[in-house]
Amino acid sequence: MEDITTVQTTLCPSARPESVDGVVFGIVAGAIAAPRVAYLKQPLPITDEVMAKASPVTPAEIFRTAASCAESGCQHFDGKDCRLAMRIVEKLPAVVEQLPPCSIRRDCRWWQQEGKAACMRCPQIITDNYSSSEQLRQAADPSIYLQT
Repeated sequence: MEDITTVQTTLCPSARPESVDGVVFGIVAGAIAAPRVAYLKQPLPITDEVMAKASPVTPAEIFRTAASCAESGCQHFDGKDCRLAMRIVEKLPAVVEQLPPCSIRRDCRWWQQEGKAACMRCPQIITDNYSSSEQLRQAADPSIYLQT
Protein backbone atom coordinates (compact mmCIF):
# COMPACT_ATOMS: atom_id res chain seq x y z
CA MET A 1 0.00 0.00 0.00
CA GLU A 2 1.34 3.43 -0.96
CA ASP A 3 1.93 5.96 1.79
CA ILE A 4 -0.44 8.84 1.02
CA THR A 5 1.57 11.21 3.21
CA THR A 6 4.50 11.07 0.78
CA VAL A 7 4.92 14.42 -0.95
CA GLN A 8 5.75 14.16 -4.64
CA THR A 9 8.54 16.60 -5.51
CA THR A 10 9.36 17.77 -9.00
CA LEU A 11 13.13 17.79 -9.39
CA CYS A 12 15.28 20.23 -11.30
CA PRO A 13 17.99 18.17 -13.07
CA SER A 14 20.17 21.26 -13.32
CA ALA A 15 20.24 22.28 -9.65
CA ARG A 16 23.38 23.62 -8.05
CA PRO A 17 25.19 21.22 -5.70
CA GLU A 18 24.64 23.70 -2.85
CA SER A 19 20.88 22.98 -2.93
CA VAL A 20 19.45 22.06 0.46
CA ASP A 21 17.66 18.88 -0.59
CA GLY A 22 19.93 17.91 -3.45
CA VAL A 23 21.03 14.56 -4.79
CA VAL A 24 23.82 13.51 -7.13
CA PHE A 25 22.36 11.54 -10.03
CA GLY A 26 25.26 11.55 -12.47
CA ILE A 27 29.03 11.85 -12.81
CA VAL A 28 30.68 13.80 -15.60
CA ALA A 29 32.73 11.55 -17.89
CA GLY A 30 34.06 11.73 -21.43
CA ALA A 31 36.47 14.15 -23.06
CA ILE A 32 36.86 17.79 -22.08
CA ALA A 33 35.60 18.84 -25.52
CA ALA A 34 32.58 16.51 -25.31
CA PRO A 35 31.76 15.67 -21.69
CA ARG A 36 28.89 13.27 -21.03
CA VAL A 37 27.01 12.38 -17.89
CA ALA A 38 27.26 8.80 -16.64
CA TYR A 39 24.09 8.18 -14.66
CA LEU A 40 24.11 6.56 -11.22
CA LYS A 41 21.80 3.61 -10.55
CA GLN A 42 20.50 5.39 -7.45
CA PRO A 43 20.82 9.06 -6.57
CA LEU A 44 23.13 9.89 -3.66
CA PRO A 45 22.22 12.53 -1.09
CA ILE A 46 24.51 15.53 -1.28
CA THR A 47 26.77 15.45 1.75
CA ASP A 48 29.99 17.25 2.63
CA GLU A 49 31.81 13.94 2.17
CA VAL A 50 30.45 13.44 -1.37
CA MET A 51 31.16 17.06 -2.36
CA ALA A 52 34.74 16.77 -1.05
CA LYS A 53 35.38 14.01 -3.61
CA ALA A 54 35.24 16.66 -6.37
CA SER A 55 38.34 18.44 -5.06
CA PRO A 56 40.33 20.16 -6.50
CA VAL A 57 37.59 21.23 -8.96
CA THR A 58 34.06 22.42 -8.17
CA PRO A 59 31.39 19.79 -7.44
CA ALA A 60 29.36 21.15 -10.38
CA GLU A 61 32.22 20.24 -12.75
CA ILE A 62 32.08 16.60 -11.65
CA PHE A 63 28.52 15.90 -10.49
CA ARG A 64 25.08 16.35 -12.03
CA THR A 65 22.78 17.22 -9.20
CA ALA A 66 19.04 17.57 -8.81
CA ALA A 67 16.91 19.25 -6.16
CA SER A 68 13.34 20.39 -5.75
CA CYS A 69 12.32 22.69 -8.61
CA ALA A 70 12.30 26.26 -7.28
CA GLU A 71 9.54 27.20 -9.75
CA SER A 72 8.90 30.96 -9.40
CA GLY A 73 12.16 31.28 -7.45
CA CYS A 74 14.14 30.32 -10.56
CA GLN A 75 15.16 32.65 -13.38
CA HIS A 76 14.29 29.94 -15.93
CA PHE A 77 10.71 29.36 -14.75
CA ASP A 78 7.96 31.30 -16.54
CA GLY A 79 5.16 30.50 -14.08
CA LYS A 80 4.22 27.27 -15.84
CA ASP A 81 7.25 25.82 -17.60
CA CYS A 82 11.01 25.58 -17.36
CA ARG A 83 12.34 27.71 -20.19
CA LEU A 84 15.77 26.12 -19.79
CA ALA A 85 14.32 22.73 -20.69
CA MET A 86 12.48 24.27 -23.64
CA ARG A 87 15.63 25.97 -24.94
CA ILE A 88 17.79 22.88 -24.50
CA VAL A 89 15.36 20.92 -26.65
CA GLU A 90 15.14 23.77 -29.18
CA LYS A 91 18.84 24.63 -29.45
CA LEU A 92 20.84 21.47 -28.75
CA PRO A 93 21.22 18.29 -30.75
CA ALA A 94 20.35 14.92 -29.26
CA VAL A 95 23.53 13.17 -28.08
CA VAL A 96 22.12 9.70 -27.40
CA GLU A 97 19.83 7.42 -29.38
CA GLN A 98 18.09 5.79 -26.41
CA LEU A 99 16.79 7.14 -23.14
CA PRO A 100 19.66 7.27 -20.63
CA PRO A 101 19.23 5.10 -17.51
CA CYS A 102 18.27 8.03 -15.29
CA SER A 103 17.28 7.43 -11.66
CA ILE A 104 15.36 10.73 -11.29
CA ARG A 105 13.33 10.60 -14.51
CA ARG A 106 9.88 10.05 -13.01
CA ASP A 107 10.26 13.18 -10.85
CA CYS A 108 12.26 15.27 -13.35
CA ARG A 109 10.80 18.62 -14.46
CA TRP A 110 12.46 18.33 -17.88
CA TRP A 111 11.03 14.83 -18.47
CA GLN A 112 7.57 15.85 -17.28
CA GLN A 113 7.59 18.91 -19.50
CA GLU A 114 9.61 17.98 -22.62
CA GLY A 115 9.64 14.18 -22.48
CA LYS A 116 12.12 12.08 -24.42
CA ALA A 117 13.50 15.09 -26.32
CA ALA A 118 14.97 16.53 -23.09
CA CYS A 119 16.41 13.17 -22.01
CA MET A 120 18.17 12.72 -25.35
CA ARG A 121 20.02 16.00 -24.75
CA CYS A 122 20.55 15.73 -21.00
CA PRO A 123 23.89 13.83 -21.03
CA GLN A 124 25.67 16.88 -22.48
CA ILE A 125 24.51 19.24 -19.72
CA ILE A 126 27.33 19.98 -17.28
CA THR A 127 26.56 22.63 -14.66
CA ASP A 128 30.05 24.16 -14.50
CA ASN A 129 31.36 23.65 -18.03
CA TYR A 130 34.11 26.09 -18.94
CA SER A 131 34.44 24.87 -22.53
CA SER A 132 30.77 24.67 -23.49
CA SER A 133 29.63 25.22 -27.07
CA GLU A 134 28.04 28.46 -28.23
CA GLN A 135 24.74 26.55 -28.64
CA LEU A 136 24.87 25.41 -25.02
CA ARG A 137 25.73 28.90 -23.76
CA GLN A 138 22.78 30.34 -25.69
CA ALA A 139 20.40 27.68 -24.38
CA ALA A 140 21.45 28.31 -20.78
CA ASP A 141 21.50 32.14 -20.93
CA PRO A 142 18.51 33.47 -18.93
CA SER A 143 18.92 36.98 -20.41
CA ILE A 144 17.55 35.60 -23.69
CA TYR A 145 14.09 35.55 -22.08
CA LEU A 146 14.13 39.33 -21.97
CA GLN A 147 14.63 39.43 -25.74
CA THR A 148 11.75 37.13 -26.69
